[in-house]
Amino acid sequence: MQELWGRKVLKKEIRDSERINEEGLTLPTMKELNEREIQCLRCGQVQLKQRVQLMNQHYYCPECIQLGRVDTGQFFYHLPEPDSITRKVHFAWQGTLTRGQQQVSDELLASVKKAESRMIWAVTGAGKTEMLFESIHYSLECGYRVGIASPRVDVCLELFPRIKAVFPEEAALLLHGKMEEGYRYTKLVVCTTHQLLRFYQAFDVLIIDEVDAFPFVDNPLLQFGVTQAIKQKSSLIYLTATPTEELTKKSDQKELEISILPARYHRRVLPVPKIKWCRHWQEKIKKGKSPKTLVDTIRTLVSKNDVLIFCPSISLMEQLKEAVEKKFPEIPSASVHSQDSYRLEKVLRMRNKEYRILMTSTILERGVTFDGVSVIVLGANHEVFATSALVQIAGRVDRREEYTAGEVWFLHDGCTKAMREAIKQIKKMNTLGVERGLIDEM
Repeated sequence: MQELWGRKVLKKEIRDSERINEEGLTLPTMKELNEREIQCLRCGQVQLKQRVQLMNQHYYCPECIQLGRVDTGQFFYHLPEPDSITRKVHFAWQGTLTRGQQQVSDELLASVKKAESRMIWAVTGAGKTEMLFESIHYSLECGYRVGIASPRVDVCLELFPRIKAVFPEEAALLLHGKMEEGYRYTKLVVCTTHQLLRFYQAFDVLIIDEVDAFPFVDNPLLQFGVTQAIKQKSSLIYLTATPTEELTKKSDQKELEISILPARYHRRVLPVPKIKWCRHWQEKIKKGKSPKTLVDTIRTLVSKNDVLIFCPSISLMEQLKEAVEKKFPEIPSASVHSQDSYRLEKVLRMRNKEYRILMTSTILERGVTFDGVSVIVLGANHEVFATSALVQIAGRVDRREEYTAGEVWFLHDGCTKAMREAIKQIKKMNTLGVERGLIDEM
């Protein structure tokens, strides 16, 4: 049954479960560690027995229950991946890489050939996806199984058609929690990191995009899923614009190879955020008022570009929307957040220039590109804006070939370490880009 190759799933998750041969396919769902504790073998999390015991005396795992309840009265079903068979794979990409991109692509391919792990630290808008193509092509021709996983559905939805366009004749599967298509075996898989919990020793090459993003970062459940999903001899590739301390430490200790690309393909510097004091911004918004500093900044920026305004919470964003519309009634605007059922439509309308101002929660901090935008982070000192989030948000500006003089503004009423670190990191990459001859102006 191809459906079980490299998978570890419950019987109810198998389409043709009546055909399962019980011998040699069953794996335990949970493991008793001692008299007090039990470990889930899907997500790796340890629970106190007394807290997870059911009425029928079985134990269950509450941590990964959104994927379907696992308990000790069940089994996982699994079949090993078949041996790799070399083949020809049509490679349709006609683009070219910059010198910096080509170097990273070559280093990545070398790691795949040696079955070693590597982190690609590339600035936002550097073209990380294009740098993967050669290694994916090589892997597929070797008969390897390749997985590309991201913490966010939005990123997977944007990535999948780009991958399919490069490998148009290759069977590929997009896996996420809201998909309507059933599971089928393919050598090329694009999925959310949660879906990796259903794989077991499946991938020869596994690429984790946005490793610093919620909900993957600092999440032992999802990281356990990664270690379970790869084969013993495999390449694990991390993609990030803002590496975590853990990955940086592994790189420093030579436990993880690293490739750094500090510049975008258009050879311009990354926009460095400017800081502006915005007194009592939160109190003013709650009273239905637009802070004067914000109004002045919007007025200046919107004369040249569209404007993205990032807010620290949905409630503040909705109040801000009303206040901004009062000040700028002639400018089409909207707001968007993760729970917005019209989110995709609003993003498309912003891309089509139907909106000039779009207020957003952190949902648009990564994985989305707009032409000709400037960015304002209102309340950049709020705790929700970690260093990585601020770097990603700043990275929404000047991503295209054509220069539009986009700017990034951090409005605050108390500068934070995260703000300073974000600016420091962006300046560091600009300096490194110049030193490597990847940037034409500073």
